[in-house]
Amino acid sequence: MSVTPTGKGLDLSFIEKPHEHDPRRVYSTTATDWQARVDFDRLRRDRLARAREMLEKQDLGAVVCFVGENVRYITGVFQGNWKNNIFIRYCVLPRNGDPVLFETAGSDLECAKIDAPWLEGNIRPAITWKWAETAEEMMAEKMANSILDVLKENGVEKEKIGVDIADPSAVAAFEKVGIQTTSAWPVMSAARVRKTPDEIECLKISSAWGDTSFWKIENEWLKPGVKESYITAKVNEYLYEAGFDFVYDIIVASGGNTSPYRRWHTDKVIRQGDLVIIDQNAVGPGGYFVDFVRCFKVDGEMSQKEQDLYKECYESMYAAIEQMKAGNTTADVAAKFPTYADDEYGTVTLQQFAHSIGLSLYEGMWISRAYSLDYPVELEEGMYFACETFAGHPGLEQTVRLEENLLVTKDGPVIFTKHPFYDYALG
Repeated sequence: MSVTPTGKGLDLSFIEKPHEHDPRRVYSTTATDWQARVDFDRLRRDRLARAREMLEKQDLGAVVCFVGENVRYITGVFQGNWKNNIFIRYCVLPRNGDPVLFETAGSDLECAKIDAPWLEGNIRPAITWKWAETAEEMMAEKMANSILDVLKENGVEKEKIGVDIADPSAVAAFEKVGIQTTSAWPVMSAARVRKTPDEIECLKISSAWGDTSFWKIENEWLKPGVKESYITAKVNEYLYEAGFDFVYDIIVASGGNTSPYRRWHTDKVIRQGDLVIIDQNAVGPGGYFVDFVRCFKVDGEMSQKEQDLYKECYESMYAAIEQMKAGNTTADVAAKFPTYADDEYGTVTLQQFAHSIGLSLYEGMWISRAYSLDYPVELEEGMYFACETFAGHPGLEQTVRLEENLLVTKDGPVIFTKHPFYDYALG
């Protein structure tokens, strides 16, 4: 099984580029008979092909995944965010076999059987071991044996098995039943960091909805006298009505909450003259994230000092984005980020950096001055990033943060987030 190539076999002679590389050519996620829109059957096949390719490359007998986004990537099953990462469900992908989903027993199991015919009945009851108190050791061993059964059925029980995450009880149980474990992340990260054509279309759709949400923020909801929490509530309402799977977080920081930047909303009242940083993080109707930031001035124009900060932030962000071309490295990108606490402390601040997004907010790779300058990784076509910078300096009354979403191509970055900036501040 091979992954669908860029362009998806469409006649591109008129538009002169792959459809998925044009952020203005946005499909609906609904199906129709007259247009080849997002093909979710193809998306599932392509993701599975990518995972199998990386499984072969890492020479593992199978991967076992408990992380919800990995389960969704392999099986195409999603049952709400509440259970996505509490490790009560899992899947197994044997190297030469079909994926097996272990779904929460009861109605969830029955829903999966109805909803996922592509799994061809390879759905079994998950054994939940966490929070079992004195029964935890026994339940963890049952869980490990349920996985061992699949490994034996596929003849890989003696091989190294990748596991994406496990607690001490699970690790002990795997060891007890004779499963040799190693990390599954080299497989799953390598598979997920390069997007298939249909994944790119889904990311584009999510970005389009994110743009409209920012328009409503700027033109309808943001005004003196409303609270930060009000903006968060309105964006949640709007995106859920639009059919989003899950609104992960809507960060609203206004006035003094922008310096130092407070990355969550409060019930603070938004005042005339405030700068307001808004960071949208949400899973769109096709299952893929949008994560980008705009900074607004409430009821007026920015002062010259604020314009200077805005321009500083914008220019540092785009200096990094311009390096995000297939064949360049993460070191090329990191070199353009401003010196910040990443340098001072040797760790990632998530303020001056870029991160791969897709089914999850953070997948594939991060780019930071903390390590990317010394440990460069080559950028490849089909990678998709959120790139964000911050004009944060001591002593500022308020400040600016911005973020864009972009696709890496051989011809350079393609920006998918289109809500405009303040041109007067960039002149």
